[in-house]
Amino acid sequence: MDTLKKRYSRNVKPELQAKFNYTNPMMIPALKKVVISMGIAEATKDKNSVQDHINELTLLSGQKPIVTKAKKAISNFKLREDQPIGLKVTLRGNRMFDFLDRFCNIACPRIRDFRGFSPKSDGRGNYSLGLEDQQMFPELNLDAIKRPQGMNITFVTSALTDAECIELLRLLGLPFKDTPVVITSMVKATEQAVKKEPKKEVQGKKHV
Repeated sequence: MDTLKKRYSRNVKPELQAKFNYTNPMMIPALKKVVISMGIAEATKDKNSVQDHINELTLLSGQKPIVTKAKKAISNFKLREDQPIGLKVTLRGNRMFDFLDRFCNIACPRIRDFRGFSPKSDGRGNYSLGLEDQQMFPELNLDAIKRPQGMNITFVTSALTDAECIELLRLLGLPFKDTPVVITSMVKATEQAVKKEPKKEVQGKKHV
């Protein structure tokens, strides 16, 4: 969302600069892309199920995913060549910030027994997390979901260390365990709009 993108320029970059003391502004880490992937090997037994997962991933990401296929056949896994085994969508730019804003402020609080994500990245400035099902996304109709489907979400940044990556995502609103949660501008803007909205006086009918 545009508000989260503005927050990165106005608030996140100065805070990262103050904490890590970069000598060059171009060294400040930034979020490059978000990759959402699903493994649908078991769902390929039903053609309608594959199409349902494509529609679900399209709704929650705002972009149509690509279908990944097996490169070679493996008889032990009952895998045929060119068999669909997964879905993947890569988000950049405004769609990336839009998804991150909705994921942090709307989807994460809907996860059952959620206490924050683990603050461990891959050592190269990227962070990945896994979800057990897709029911926490409000864009999906729960009555139309036939089977739970997990997914992996990878946040690719330009950070060089794990500390810079985690701090960048934390300031953008991603909740981690045992770390202060940052409320992004989307929630603040909504609260300010509610406060500024004038109260309507309800006039009762006069009884004659």
